[in-house]
Amino acid sequence: MFGIVRPCTHRLTDGLKAEWMAHLCGLCLALRSGHGQFARVVTNYDGLIVSVLTEAQAERTPASRRTAGPCPLRAMRTAPVARGEGARLAAAVSLVLASAKIRDHVADRDGVLARRPVAAPALRVAAGWDRAGARTGAELGFDTAVLLDAIERQSGIEALAGPGTSLLTVTEPTETATAAAFAHTAVLAGRPENVAPLAEAGRLFGRLAHLLDAVEDSKADAASGAWNPLAATGTSQAEARRLADDAVHGVRLALRDARFADDRLVHVLLAHELRNSVNRAFGTTTCAHQGYGGPPQGGPYQGQGGQYGQGPGGQGPYGSNNPYGGGGPGGPGGMPPGFHQEPQKPGRRGFWAGCAAFIGLCCTCKLCCAEEYEGPWSRKKREGCCHKCDCDCCECCSCDC
Repeated sequence: MFGIVRPCTHRLTDGLKAEWMAHLCGLCLALRSGHGQFARVVTNYDGLIVSVLTEAQAERTPASRRTAGPCPLRAMRTAPVARGEGARLAAAVSLVLASAKIRDHVADRDGVLARRPVAAPALRVAAGWDRAGARTGAELGFDTAVLLDAIERQSGIEALAGPGTSLLTVTEPTETATAAAFAHTAVLAGRPENVAPLAEAGRLFGRLAHLLDAVEDSKADAASGAWNPLAATGTSQAEARRLADDAVHGVRLALRDARFADDRLVHVLLAHELRNSVNRAFGTTTCAHQGYGGPPQGGPYQGQGGQYGQGPGGQGPYGSNNPYGGGGPGGPGGMPPGFHQEPQKPGRRGFWAGCAAFIGLCCTCKLCCAEEYEGPWSRKKREGCCHKCDCDCCECCSCDC
């Protein structure tokens, strides 16, 4: 599971946790049903937001849920899962973007994909995913060509970028692709008045995804000599943080202009959890549930140098206090007590090796239960999202493994 919006389930009410899992499982099963078992490896946290947005704009009907069979990631329990056009659109977008990732790894000669005997079948898989995504998109009235065009332009923009180039020039293709996907959720839901605000929310979400990926990979890329947009354009961490904060704020404003039938999960994911994603990427995460200090009653936005906001139901993360926690990341008040950043492992796994590692983590429940595990692709040390949980939110971890 990859993506920037990775909510810890203790911050979701029981109802919203069930809804979030329904959309996550719905995306996974839509990939399997429409494109085969192997396509499930492209299931991702950010892709399910497309499904969430589609359903949030329409009235809920009994047909929007079905009961799925037992799954190892649900401790072999059955569960209601989302189905319908939103899940299918999320699957189409995920397939096209995953195929682009494969081609990018092959072009960069990453890991095992540097070897021709492995790269050739990988490219055939990518081409198949392109066709499958385009076919599903066409059935939903969504032209995936806008995604493919953005992906193709990205490499050319990166090749021309240098010191002084605006970072927003580099993020533009990602912004365009996510804007198109978000906007089409309004078309599927029959809410034409939402097309413009959701396109704006999607554009800023894409910017944020690109920024946070660059920030999280900056040390590993510097060590390996890989291309990184921050280093290539000479953008400082402080400027990247400013752009990220502006993007989060812009998403919140855009959502206010959209009309929803039920926006509770949308608000949690795209308002509050986006802020938490920024804090996590810049090393200012202060969620007491994960042991980073701060009183539990303060909520996930309680910083060491001032309060970011009240969290869900409060004023949100845009108060008058400095969001850098008093001194910016790494400065006075910027790092919570007990925060420890693990050293980066020198090499990233290739696509296929990462897929194998990911499947192993899923089947052993380490993604949620392990005290520490190695990221399947990045090889970064990560914590299981629920291993410290003592608040009855670990239903997914009740298996004996």
